[in-house]
Amino acid sequence: MAQRTFKVWRGDANGGEFKEYTVETQPGMVVLDGLHRIQAEHASDLAVRWNCKAGKCGSCSMEINGKPKLGCMARLNTFEPGETITVQPLKAFPIIRDLVTDVSWNFEQNKRIAPLKTKPRDADGNHRMMQEDVDRVQEFRKCIECFLCQDVCHVLRDHKKHDQFVGPRFMIRLAQLDMHPLDTEDRIPAARKELGTGWCNITRCCTEVCPEHIQITDNAIIPMKERVVDRFYDPIAWFIGKVFGSKKS
Repeated sequence: MAQRTFKVWRGDANGGEFKEYTVETQPGMVVLDGLHRIQAEHASDLAVRWNCKAGKCGSCSMEINGKPKLGCMARLNTFEPGETITVQPLKAFPIIRDLVTDVSWNFEQNKRIAPLKTKPRDADGNHRMMQEDVDRVQEFRKCIECFLCQDVCHVLRDHKKHDQFVGPRFMIRLAQLDMHPLDTEDRIPAARKELGTGWCNITRCCTEVCPEHIQITDNAIIPMKERVVDRFYDPIAWFIGKVFGSKKS
């Protein structure tokens, strides 16, 4: 048994402050366990969102010592002995209470993206795809929508461009749909004008915090930015598009 001190943000949309709590901890505990012990022993009204405690639901997203993490995946033994663990809500979204934020904005962004529109089936009634095309988009399906990538994105976190940029999570969504081998929908104009691909300056901070290790920047954002550039800024592609009509690439 060892004691750990947590500095936890308490408050709501009107303001708040950090409060310190010291609890007994055991080997194998994670930050979420510490918060549950604080609830049990010191502050039963502490608001914290969680569900699976297995790193798969994305519910317990928070900022731990200034870095977006899942509370259930942040092991206490990764912190220095005697180090105070500071826990606060995600900064990119409005606070509801304590460690709980309103992330509903993200679900509204998803509605702005055109859904999958498949091409007609082959003459025998089947769809056919190459395995390499399937493999290319499979990675994006691992997203658990913890929104840590959204929180760390400086466009949303620091510059508050929520009305102009959908964020890394939905760059994944765009890429997942646009690279689907059966999809026929053209999302490139929307990606450029409405969804804000140009706002990302490729810092890779979103990739660094992803608990599923999705290569958000290299495999989703950069390819989508390249498609926008090819369509709108490559003079040859622009000419061909004007003469023959744009095609999904």
